[in-house]
Amino acid sequence: MKTVDLLENQLAVAPASKRKFVSEAKSSDQDAPLKEDIRLLGRLLGDVLRDQEGEQVFDVIETIRQTAVRFRRESNAQAGTELNKLLKKLTRIQTISVVRAFSYFSHLSNIAEDQHHNRLRRAASLAGGAAQPGSIAYALAQLDAAGIAGGAIRSFLKSALISPVLTAHPTEVQRKSTLDAEHDIARLLAQRDLPLTPKESRRNTELLHSRIASLWQTRLLRSSKLAVEDEIDNALSYYQQTFLRELPALYDDIEEEITTRFPEKLKQRAAHAELPAFVQMSSWIGGDRDGNPNVNATTMRHALARQSTTILEFYLEEVHALGAELSVSSLLVKVSPEVQALADLSPDRSLHRVEEPYRRALIGIYARLAGTTRGSGGGTVLRKEVGPAPPYASALEFSNDLQILVNSLKAHHGTALIKPRLAMLKRASEIFGFHLASLDMRQSSEVHERVLTELFARARVAPRYGDLSEREKVELLLGELGKPRLLYSPYLSYSEETNSELAILHAAREIRRCYGEGAIRNYIVSHTESVSDLLEVLLLQRETGLLRIHWNDETEQSSDAEMDLMVVPLFETIPDLRCAAGIMESLMAIPQARRLIGKQGYLQEVMLGYSDSNKDGGFLTSNWELYRAETSLVDVFDRAGVRLRLFHGRGGTVGRGGGPSYEAILAQPPGTVNGQIRLTEQGEMIASKFSNPEIGRRNLELLVAATLEASLLPQASGDHHAKKLAAFEKVMEELSGRAYSAYRNLVYETPDFTDYFFSATPIAEIAELNIGSRPASRKSTQRIEDLRAIPWGFSWGQCRLLLPGWYGFGSAVSSWLEEGNAKEKKEKIATLRAMCVEWPFFATLISNMEMVLVKTDLAVASRYAELVANKPLRRRIFQRIAHEHEITLECLALVTGAKQPLANNPRLARAIKSRFAYLDPLNHLQVELLKRHRLTVTDGREIDVRVHRAIHLSINGIAAGLRNTG
Repeated sequence: MKTVDLLENQLAVAPASKRKFVSEAKSSDQDAPLKEDIRLLGRLLGDVLRDQEGEQVFDVIETIRQTAVRFRRESNAQAGTELNKLLKKLTRIQTISVVRAFSYFSHLSNIAEDQHHNRLRRAASLAGGAAQPGSIAYALAQLDAAGIAGGAIRSFLKSALISPVLTAHPTEVQRKSTLDAEHDIARLLAQRDLPLTPKESRRNTELLHSRIASLWQTRLLRSSKLAVEDEIDNALSYYQQTFLRELPALYDDIEEEITTRFPEKLKQRAAHAELPAFVQMSSWIGGDRDGNPNVNATTMRHALARQSTTILEFYLEEVHALGAELSVSSLLVKVSPEVQALADLSPDRSLHRVEEPYRRALIGIYARLAGTTRGSGGGTVLRKEVGPAPPYASALEFSNDLQILVNSLKAHHGTALIKPRLAMLKRASEIFGFHLASLDMRQSSEVHERVLTELFARARVAPRYGDLSEREKVELLLGELGKPRLLYSPYLSYSEETNSELAILHAAREIRRCYGEGAIRNYIVSHTESVSDLLEVLLLQRETGLLRIHWNDETEQSSDAEMDLMVVPLFETIPDLRCAAGIMESLMAIPQARRLIGKQGYLQEVMLGYSDSNKDGGFLTSNWELYRAETSLVDVFDRAGVRLRLFHGRGGTVGRGGGPSYEAILAQPPGTVNGQIRLTEQGEMIASKFSNPEIGRRNLELLVAATLEASLLPQASGDHHAKKLAAFEKVMEELSGRAYSAYRNLVYETPDFTDYFFSATPIAEIAELNIGSRPASRKSTQRIEDLRAIPWGFSWGQCRLLLPGWYGFGSAVSSWLEEGNAKEKKEKIATLRAMCVEWPFFATLISNMEMVLVKTDLAVASRYAELVANKPLRRRIFQRIAHEHEITLECLALVTGAKQPLANNPRLARAIKSRFAYLDPLNHLQVELLKRHRLTVTDGREIDVRVHRAIHLSINGIAAGLRNTG
């Protein structure tokens, strides 16, 4: 069975680490260094507690810790009773200290786990042997074994696109100040794996103690709600920490691996240019308006200005450093005429550098970058240039200047001078341009309809567009797209919403002109339910100059068209997914739409929503309907002769489509990757994956490796395989229908389930956290339908039920097995086991569910159920959930043949369960705090700020402890 979390997976499969202590190197316990690091960080945290809070508070916390460990590891009922008594006796001040202590310990444990993951990977690399799955080397070895040549791989990459998309969904509960401190702790912990003198070791320990003390004195929580501008800055910090250096370095690794694996003759190698920029970053932060009234034209401009400033400042620093390094004298080696021309254009006239053409050329490049920075919208040049120079008109000009330096060095014995910095800078210029990342625009189809309803009415074209049938809407929209005049008039007044939406589209056009076409490429239409939802955005682009139709005056017909933004449908709910292929087939059959798709190179992107489909139909059905939608889309696109790019809107938790990206990509249906994939990195997962540069690079490598394997490796074929797959899919269709009924019956059809959910989870308190600019609900109601999928899943994680990640599986499998005699049941079980072994889609689904079930705790969840005042309601619903959990575990055991989840991976199971002793006190305290807080609210008394703060601190700590299910 495949494991589920990258970091945890490495604990289980990587070779033993070669560490500084001989005793550790000889130890059979691969986790000994991890345990040592956790003990060290725990001891230092304890020292900080003694110093900051006093011996008495430390003793209370230590007693709670030991009792919790005893309760968890020994299943000691008496210890459980003692733990509850200890927690109830805490004063309000002690409560906050205890919550903070266990929260920080969760954070520190995560740092130690990440460091151990890096350690194991380095040890595996040092030990040699076979390449690890998920690495570029492993992927290329697989391709080589399949007979795929290096030239074919290079050709494939020329048209490939792999794009992680950073989003600001409200599950990131950590402040940037906390993340920065943790980054320093991780760096210091990594240093301890190096040979250190006793003095250096003491100094390292002192610095660790200092950073942990600083962390303790730093607020874990934000004092005010995040603005979009804050979210933009938070995301940009990951570029500075990881992407700006690690992404170009990854390209170098890929180039080296391809060259090593597929050695080519000199002539063949010369024919192949360096790898194209096929891995590119994207972002929603500042462009995603769906349900977020705080995003507008101003925030979008701000997002691109900040992005551009970030990358230009990086270029300035690197060019300055390069100038110091390339002190090459033309008295000793020749330079190309092109480099000499750059030097002559430089504002540098110093006599000391007359014979240093590279330095003079770089001084000129720096001056041009400085001018570009000042003109980009707010950038400040801290190190003033030598003299003025014209700004670059495009990033391509800058990249071409760097290429001139590269070519000259190669031609004049300077190849060794390229690799350290110049090659990285040249690669970065190709990847990031002057815009850093492509900003996606997103808005709900409902908003577009309202805007066009007003535009049509004010232009006296259609008085009530929104009331038209779908056929009538399509006819009207296509007719308008065929007319040369606009609907909008500057002499009429419009609603605030219409003015705002048009202003945003005008801003997109300005941004593309200022920062390049790569700055904004896609317009995502949320809640796409019809062809007209997509045609509406084409017409809005036409209204704002983003779609330009060229007219033939003689025929009075359109002769050609140019469209700046690809219109990307987002199919989210179960009904939407079922209609996706039909909608796209109808769209591509429309001549006007097909011509525009042709202008895109006959490439069309489609986005699939994982979170909302899960909330709508449950874990099993969501996964199955996504699979079906993908296979149907592949068939439709193949018939239309259009290349499909899927954009996967995956969340961090399994219930929101999360889990390991590598396995998820390999589990995609055949033909759905094909070198084109985009996927979201949301909320807390951005920090988990990319705050550590080494882990960030590994996660980027996983995406590339999986895309290569999924796209190029031969797929199983033949009649036997087709029949087997059809049989598996038939079973899955049956199970999905049963799981859907069970899930919908609980969540949407059970009377008062909403009351249970809002009482038995901290959803109301999560909504109060300052963790995002976006509201927790789309509308001001308590309907599950209106609640965003992300806080929905986040809440179930806090109470340790994690219901979105497993509910319905047990009912589906058990009811299906019950139909038929004993022989038929045995055959069905054999089929399920075969599906688990032979079908990557089902294997990944089961693996993800195993992880969730290991982290689920019914005993802890029952404490949250006590928060439901209506006892009959509490018993009725919790018993249903508990029963479903029980039969889900039973059915999982039938499928896997193991008695416990992750039984075949005991080290991973232990790694997960070891966290519970530190999570349990936080959960129990959170329940007590919720009781106190809600009683205060019910009684109409003034809210106790300390209790309120302690609740929010506990949410932070539990999220940190659960990691990818937080």
